[in-house]
Amino acid sequence: MSVLLILEQQGGKWHRMSWETLAAGQQFGASLGEPVEAAVIGAGAAALAAEAATKKLAKVYAVEHDLLKDYTADAYTAAVEQLIRKTNPKLVLFPHTYQVRDFAPKLATRFSQVLVSDVISARFEAGSPVFVRLLFQGKLNGDVRVTGGGPYFASLQAGAWRADSLESGSATVETFTPSLDASKIRQKPEAPFRESARAVDLTAAEIIVSVGRGIKEKENIPVVEELAKALGAELAASRPICDAGWLPMERQVGSSGQTVAPKVYIAVGISGAIQHLVGMKGAKSIVAINKDANAPIFEVADYGIVGDLFEVVPALVAEVKKAKG
Repeated sequence: MSVLLILEQQGGKWHRMSWETLAAGQQFGASLGEPVEAAVIGAGAAALAAEAATKKLAKVYAVEHDLLKDYTADAYTAAVEQLIRKTNPKLVLFPHTYQVRDFAPKLATRFSQVLVSDVISARFEAGSPVFVRLLFQGKLNGDVRVTGGGPYFASLQAGAWRADSLESGSATVETFTPSLDASKIRQKPEAPFRESARAVDLTAAEIIVSVGRGIKEKENIPVVEELAKALGAELAASRPICDAGWLPMERQVGSSGQTVAPKVYIAVGISGAIQHLVGMKGAKSIVAINKDANAPIFEVADYGIVGDLFEVVPALVAEVKKAKG
């Protein structure tokens, strides 16, 4: 029995969430006392498998076949099914990507299981996982207890686990060639899904300054912009700010916006509604500025400043500029 991680790549390049899934898998394996294995799928997957093998894993499978060169749900489902029947894992983890949403539910059904999707955390009771998912756009958390003999299937939300917690190691690489029949693959490969172009990718930002309703009106946004510029940070916002048109929707963080995991997240005038926390809880350090000492944001903040943002933020800008000379 083991934990098997299905890592995603496109065109020979890693999907960034694969490393988050690998970090989660290492934690799950330690909790369960089970070895952790990983698989990379696609024609020419050996190079990526060798890179994954530099992490703390028991084994990495390079799942290769000409029919896996381009993604199709039928081919990926058949290939991973054969790998699972060979390795007999207790738990199979995926990054929660568009591709996984396409084929993983079908794969889980072949084992009379369901895919527990978009998991934000997990705990283990009597050797079995209890997955936590968000419900009703983040208003509620729900525990999902899996039953039966397994294997169990789960996809992990972006930012829920941090890739920088990965442990290094040295694993063996094994090539696995599934038996695939071209006549059983009903889809014709198409161009990979691409998200619409964004002027800013908050997921890549190391520092984010985010503004909420405490800013009061659109004309006050420059107060927070000055802090973002001084820190070399990206400017983001909670949903009410973007809904009002004060900042573009692509700068929204939360359950209906982007999920981010920067090194530093500064929440300015944000109360801390669960819908917003969903999008930024993966931040390494959280700084909150709010005049309400009882605001929920302080429950998750590493550092908090209780005060009027119109006094605190300009003072911070001045100190940052002084420190930078």
